[in-house]
Amino acid sequence: MGLTERDKAILDFERSWWAGTGSKADAVRERFELSSTRYYELLHEIMGDPEALDYDPLLVRRLKKERDRRRRERYEPRPATEWRSR
Repeated sequence: MGLTERDKAILDFERSWWAGTGSKADAVRERFELSSTRYYELLHEIMGDPEALDYDPLLVRRLKKERDRRRRERYEPRPATEWRSR
C-alpha cells in the first residue's frame, strides 16, 4: 500500500516532537487534528509497514524497541523483591 504523506508526516513529527514547546498531545491535536489515542493507533500501524522501515529505519527500530520494552514491563512478572522496594 505504501506510506501516505500523512504517514511520513507522523514519522517526521515523532522524530522531532520533543524539540518543540508544549505538550506532545497538544502538538498532535494541533498538527494532525487527532486525539492522542488515534495518533498512537496510526503510529503503530505505520510502524508495521515495511516502507516505514525504509523511510526512517533508525526511528522505526527505536520506536519498536521502546514499544517492546513497555510491553515486557507491563506483562512480565517482576521478582517479589522489586515489589517490596516500590
